[in-house]
Amino acid sequence: MEKIVIIISLFILRVANNLNAQFTQVELFSGFDKRDFSNFKCTITVLFLVCSINSGAQEKETDNFPPPENPKEIVAIKTKGVITIDGKLNEADWENAPITTEFFKIEPVQSKSFKYRTEVKILYDDKNLYIGAFCKDSLGVKGIRVQDLRRDFSYTENDIFGIQIDAQNTKQYAVSFQTTPYGNQRDLQSFNDAYVDADWNALWTVRTKRTEQGYYAEFAIPFKSLRYDEPEKGEPVNWGVTFSRLARRDYELTVFPNIPQAFSQFRMTYAAKLTGLEVPTPSANLRIEPYTLYEFDESKNGTHVVDSQNNVKVGGDVKWVVSPNTVVDLTINTDFAQADVDRAVNNLERFNIFFPERRQFFLENSGIWAGVSDYDVIPFFSRRIGLDGGFDATPAPIDVGARFTNRDENKTLAGLYVHQGDTEESAAANFGVFRYLQNYGNENNIGLMVTHRLDEKKPSLSLNESNNTTVTIDGLIRPKNEWTVSYLASASKDEATDTWGYAGTFSAVYNTNKMFWRWKSNFVSSDYNPAMGFVYQNNVIKHNLSNYVILRPKAMPWVRRWESGFFANYYHDFKDPKKFQQASVYLFPFYVFFKDNSFLEYAITPTWQNINFDFAPLGLSIAQDRYFYTRQFINYNSDRSKKLSLSGKFEWGKFYNGKRQSITVGTRFAPIPHFSLSLDYERNNLQNIGIEEKMLKTDLYTGSLRLALNPRVQLSTFYQYNSFTDQGRWNARFSWEYRPNSFIYLVYNNMRDTTFDPVQGNRQFIGKITLLKQF
Repeated sequence: MEKIVIIISLFILRVANNLNAQFTQVELFSGFDKRDFSNFKCTITVLFLVCSINSGAQEKETDNFPPPENPKEIVAIKTKGVITIDGKLNEADWENAPITTEFFKIEPVQSKSFKYRTEVKILYDDKNLYIGAFCKDSLGVKGIRVQDLRRDFSYTENDIFGIQIDAQNTKQYAVSFQTTPYGNQRDLQSFNDAYVDADWNALWTVRTKRTEQGYYAEFAIPFKSLRYDEPEKGEPVNWGVTFSRLARRDYELTVFPNIPQAFSQFRMTYAAKLTGLEVPTPSANLRIEPYTLYEFDESKNGTHVVDSQNNVKVGGDVKWVVSPNTVVDLTINTDFAQADVDRAVNNLERFNIFFPERRQFFLENSGIWAGVSDYDVIPFFSRRIGLDGGFDATPAPIDVGARFTNRDENKTLAGLYVHQGDTEESAAANFGVFRYLQNYGNENNIGLMVTHRLDEKKPSLSLNESNNTTVTIDGLIRPKNEWTVSYLASASKDEATDTWGYAGTFSAVYNTNKMFWRWKSNFVSSDYNPAMGFVYQNNVIKHNLSNYVILRPKAMPWVRRWESGFFANYYHDFKDPKKFQQASVYLFPFYVFFKDNSFLEYAITPTWQNINFDFAPLGLSIAQDRYFYTRQFINYNSDRSKKLSLSGKFEWGKFYNGKRQSITVGTRFAPIPHFSLSLDYERNNLQNIGIEEKMLKTDLYTGSLRLALNPRVQLSTFYQYNSFTDQGRWNARFSWEYRPNSFIYLVYNNMRDTTFDPVQGNRQFIGKITLLKQF
């Protein structure tokens, strides 16, 4: 590996020298002066040194051990009595169950020795799989770190115990059930240890008990909430399983069985074998989740009410598990009132902003559609459904939706259909997605995805019927544990313009305990238009070379992890590859996680820009010209698991033809898990920017408060004010999980826009009740 790295580095440096010799003839860099190119050459030289140093530091890479040929085995015992889920583990069945203690430390240093001992036992009966864990801690209750009691909590800020299960032995897929010492629930799906669907929700129960010796966690996972194949008659049942525990005070992460530090507990090729199970015959089961909703919506122009509505709405979701491999989801009159609102962003870049999906129906099983999609090229992006205009906050009604999923150890077959109703501003639309994924080898797959959007005719808006289709092939290859190669090729056909467009990505990643390498390229043609997807820009080819070394210096016991490296990006036109667009190098010699997981970073980012189009970030018109500027920043956050934590980022340097200073500061106060207050502030100070050399200051204020009686009764509030748009928005949400996965929600939204005279405002109140019943 070292020789390959040095050859690549020397090649990059040679290219830089050749460009220097031919500088005046190379159109790619015309418009930059000699000083700009000297900066470029200097940067390339630094990259060469970083590559060489990082490579030299990895001469002996022996910590990435392969998966075991004969996995460890653990035994589940069938209960003789009744198990009460109370977190006490005091039944006789628990006392007689075998104990698993052979955990392996992967943070802060890979080792067989660890400070925090964990004991795990597994039982089962005719309905449930039971996991009992005792997480020892010499400080007992005083040592616990839990920031809040929300569901799907942050992984890096809390004490956590979790179990991962691959019940179909695919080696590529797992479900995970996790909890904190306070009994929060976090469940997710993992695909190839590369994509995590943290918004997948299953029906299961956990209770915990905190003591002066540590904490207990007791799980009950219904077999109906797991997908497994019916065993052959007389054949034993074996499932893949891993355990994980994060002792947050010292950030000690341990796993069972042994897994290299470069990977996670979701790398199921390393899983242990769970034996002894006598599972019930898989049978079709039905899960229904109806809801009833009342909504009051009022819009004001000054003090005058211009619109007021009172609506009652009913609908719901149905999940039908036809077989262990086949699931059908239906949604009728879908509502997302309880979904988190988007945060305001002041965009100063030339690329489109990616806003993540926040709606439960589309988040569940999203890994099926993901493939190798990233934030640059996404052929299917569910935010294009149910939002008027695609990405703004104005909802469009979803009348009906259906999703079909068939997954086994060899393949995945899935389909999605949604009908979106019309609004005053848009026509009704039909969305369809087909997905096929074929597994081969240990961790390889190849897939096909087809999307089709049909916008219906609406004469009142002079809108004709329109069709848009994409066809995508993607795949993932792992020739060795350290290597991950992924690819995607996509084509779109847009009926409105009668054009075909093309896009694609290719990525090769080399990842070990001590080093990370990645080469990634993608392209998007001018006519590529995935009407159900997202692209960061059209008519672009992007290349990315990334490398960093991971150091764990023994001479600095206060440092957990020190990374040093770079991310180099280069953009040029798709139509005319000789036309340069942008290049940047993010150099981070100091990217340090301390023992308590506090963090400090210093980075420098030289940037080359070719602005040959109309560009006006935040209304500042930038002259069409070539620009070179360098920016630096310092980024810090304290230990996020403590009662009081601080964060801050200061960025300074040139920006196009002027200067820009940005500062972001934040604090969070969480004296107990039942109370959390966060305050954040961001300021951009732009000087002499653009054609008119304007001055501009923007302020973004954000505050959030979370109160919880317990993990099932919570109130969260959020307020944000953006001085650039002169808009303020407030969201408050109360939720009560009155039975497993059944909720009562009370939601209040208020938005004021003071750019108008008189001030325009909108307020909304929503009451919603859901009921989940599994048959």
